Amino acid sequence: MPIRQDTGMESLRGNLLIASPAVQDPRFRKTVVLVAEHTDDGAMGVVLNRPAESTVGNAVPELEPVAGADEHVHIGGPVSETAVTVLAEFDDPSAAALLIEGDLGFVGTQAGDPQEMAEAVRRTRVFAGHAGWSAGQLEEEMEEESWIVEPASLEDVFTEEPGALWERILRRKGGNYAVIATLPDDPSLN
Repeated sequence: MPIRQDTGMESLRGNLLIASPAVQDPRFRKTVVLVAEHTDDGAMGVVLNRPAESTVGNAVPELEPVAGADEHVHIGGPVSETAVTVLAEFDDPSAAALLIEGDLGFVGTQAGDPQEMAEAVRRTRVFAGHAGWSAGQLEEEMEEESWIVEPASLEDVFTEEPGALWERILRRKGGNYAVIATLPDDPSLN
């Protein structure tokens, strides 16, 4: 992993950020965020476990050849909520507009024919909006233990049960993390 120059902290690009119980902001409570970019200037990612009710066919029909009409659009985060991005597992990673890790990256939605885009990818997920951190903000949140870091796997990124992702990853980590997964939403009920 590359070392960031300003803090000496490793870049979190390609990792998952699992919201700890300390995160009370409803936009990020119990979220799992894939970090797509993490530099000295800040960080950017998409929330993986917040599917919207709207489908690709209803919200962005022009992306049906790439993602399928019945696939749900996911709420990627509170930044640029009307901007659509397509995360994909690529047959040829050099086709990615932004490569995150291995075969995982973003499709350039302005890149041309959706049918050609569809032929370059194995599977996709469509997001409206993204999560963003200004320079130093994510590092501060890491020091506050707001996030638990876990390497991303394609199975997590493209899970068919995104609503269960937060608990599943914490249980998989085991130990105290598995206990966190069982905590009630309202700690006073514990």
